[in-house]
Amino acid sequence: MSAKLLMVFLPCFLAGCVSLDPHYDRPKDAVNTTAPTGDAYRGLQGTPGNYRDIGWQDYVLDTHLRQVVAMALDSSRDLREAVASVKSAHAQYGEQRADLFPTLSAGVSGTRSRALTGEGNQTALSNTYSAEGSVSSFELDLFGKNQSLSRQQYETYLGTLEGARSTRLTVLYNTVDYWLQLAADRSNLVIAKETAESARQSLEVTRKRLQNGVDSMVDVASAETTYQSAQADVASYTTSVAQDKNALDLVVGKSVPENLLPQSIESIGNALRTVPAGVSSDALNNRPDVLQAEHNLKAANANIGAARANFFPSISLTASGGVGSSDLSSLFKNGAGIWSFAPSISLPIFKGGYNVSYLNYTKAQKEYYVAVYEKAVQTAFQEVADALARRGTINDQLTSQRNNVAASQTYYHLADLRYQNGVDTYLNALTAQRTLYTARTSLVSVEQAYYQNLNTFYKVMGGGTALKESELKL
Repeated sequence: MSAKLLMVFLPCFLAGCVSLDPHYDRPKDAVNTTAPTGDAYRGLQGTPGNYRDIGWQDYVLDTHLRQVVAMALDSSRDLREAVASVKSAHAQYGEQRADLFPTLSAGVSGTRSRALTGEGNQTALSNTYSAEGSVSSFELDLFGKNQSLSRQQYETYLGTLEGARSTRLTVLYNTVDYWLQLAADRSNLVIAKETAESARQSLEVTRKRLQNGVDSMVDVASAETTYQSAQADVASYTTSVAQDKNALDLVVGKSVPENLLPQSIESIGNALRTVPAGVSSDALNNRPDVLQAEHNLKAANANIGAARANFFPSISLTASGGVGSSDLSSLFKNGAGIWSFAPSISLPIFKGGYNVSYLNYTKAQKEYYVAVYEKAVQTAFQEVADALARRGTINDQLTSQRNNVAASQTYYHLADLRYQNGVDTYLNALTAQRTLYTARTSLVSVEQAYYQNLNTFYKVMGGGTALKESELKL
């Protein structure tokens, strides 16, 4: 009986004797990770933080924004699509891996027949019963073809997993970005309404001065131009606020309650944590998009091994063993041993050049994925360098713009006083009003850029992506 079991399970110990996969080396020198230099990067000091280990709950400090991000990570349809793709890739890996093992089956069969005995028309009944375990057409993986295909599918699964991490980070980034955009546009809407109201009051004053013969129609027309322009901006920003809310609802996957929305860019304070930033080869190589590109490259490398194995013979085994008896009641007690063993070998001789062409295809695919990987690394470096350039200058720009707003307010206040007291023309007051309006909206843009830079750094440095599969809700 032990010999029969050995015959049945022998294929399990013969699988995967040789691997024909090329030796894998990670491509090097795709980009020089030396920190960029120049005026834009001055003042950047400190060791880059390990963004991958900083969870979003520790990075997002605003309590309202935290709740919005949590809603997005729970309800985003983009993230659900990514998670479903991971599950599908894992299932396909399981299907491919099953080829490494024999298909075992067991069955009991019985036959009852009546036939002539050969003497006259006499007949006799006969019974045959058997119980067998069998291995059906199992291919011995002597040259590692199935192992290579299994590795290829496994790397594809890991690449899909990194893609889900990348999607999760993108959902987080977009949620914060749309939330900040809404805050900025609400601030711009307030500024536009205040400017429109100020322009309306100036228009009324100018019309009265026209009636008193102090101002001309040119002054009235100029005042009305400013008023109508501000009214147009009010309408434009009202539309932008509504569209920002729609975009936020889409990325979150549900309608965000009003109490979780920002009132203005000035009201959010320290919404995001400031973490030291810099160029790090470890951070670049461990970004989810870069890891995804590398897993795809490894999958292509394993596919070459499978293509090489096509040039070698394949050996298949079909075997069965069990017991047989003419009496069902004694089948497992006194039954006779029965077995069969049917090995087969197939040697590729002529396929019209298919194997050579397929091998060349897999090699070309590897070259393609090498280029994709190197481009991913280069893109990662460029994104980090751009974010660093913004980080190195944003504080100076923010300080200057705030000073500009203060100076513009003083300029407008004095110019308006001079106009009302008849010392200066309305043209200077109008110019001062427009200067203040531009300075205030520019300050909103710079404040938005400050927060967006923090958000961008978290994304380009692979923030919070050191996650277990369970944290992706797989």
